[in-house]
Amino acid sequence: MHNFQQDIDERSNLTSLNKFELLLFRLGTARSGDRSEVYGINVFKIREIVVMPTITKVAESHPDMMGVVKIRDEIIPVFNLPSIVGCIPNGAPRLLLITEFARTTQAFAVEAVDEIVRLEWQDVLPADPTVSDALITSIAKIDSGKPEARLAQVLDVESILRRFQREEKLASDGMGSAIAMAKNSIVLAADDSAVARALIEGALQALDIRYEMLASGRQLWDRLEQLDQSQQDKGGPRGPEVALVLSDLEMPEMDGFTLTRKIKGDRRFSRIPVIIHSSLSGSANEAHINAVGADAYIAKFVPNELATLLRSFLQAGAA
Repeated sequence: MHNFQQDIDERSNLTSLNKFELLLFRLGTARSGDRSEVYGINVFKIREIVVMPTITKVAESHPDMMGVVKIRDEIIPVFNLPSIVGCIPNGAPRLLLITEFARTTQAFAVEAVDEIVRLEWQDVLPADPTVSDALITSIAKIDSGKPEARLAQVLDVESILRRFQREEKLASDGMGSAIAMAKNSIVLAADDSAVARALIEGALQALDIRYEMLASGRQLWDRLEQLDQSQQDKGGPRGPEVALVLSDLEMPEMDGFTLTRKIKGDRRFSRIPVIIHSSLSGSANEAHINAVGADAYIAKFVPNELATLLRSFLQAGAA
């Protein structure tokens, strides 16, 4: 028990070093070639890995939904990850990754699990933004600088799960009226998932919030410094003032933990409220969110709850 708890504590403490652990797995051969690609998912999203149990098929379900399984009295949907990503498995998938994500539990069928690797977020680069309908958020460099260096594709779980949900437009119903922000102020938001960015932008637009949307913590930090410089430059056009930062946790180059720590540790920005908006939950993550000085945490993605939280900060700041 001590070793197990020690492992959890050590893994959680990686957040203070801009590091994380990535579970590497394989889905089979890519349809566009004969190579077995390596994929990854943050260990914090994995609840457990189980040998493929008996799956009960669900009538008229999505073609990529294999059915449901019962694990410890919990009914969990199972998704065919090789089929979703476009791989041809070498036989039937043998393992299930049981994941907890945005207040939901689901299982993904995979061919094989390779290993868990410890990486710095700076070794994770944003995926090519020109690729439409992409199912990956970033590319991780494994064993960087070594002859056996590899690349792993980090899956965008938000985009994958969105495929199995009914298409619906983000309605302003339940979000309340527009938020009256202070003049010349904006919200900076960062998320590496294209789907999450679209949902966040929809919510901010419904609330009539002026904002800029970035794809990583590094991009948001750089933008903060640019805006600060524009305020300091005499004779030049003054940039808008940042009223609030809304940040994901998992992001390439710089994660939300590090971004928050940098903001709160810099006298230029320390008074800017920081809200963490993440699919990662659990007491360990929330404790670290508090430790780095974030002003609030909210789980993805419930528009009316996000609206209530934004209103509590922005309307107070505008008064």
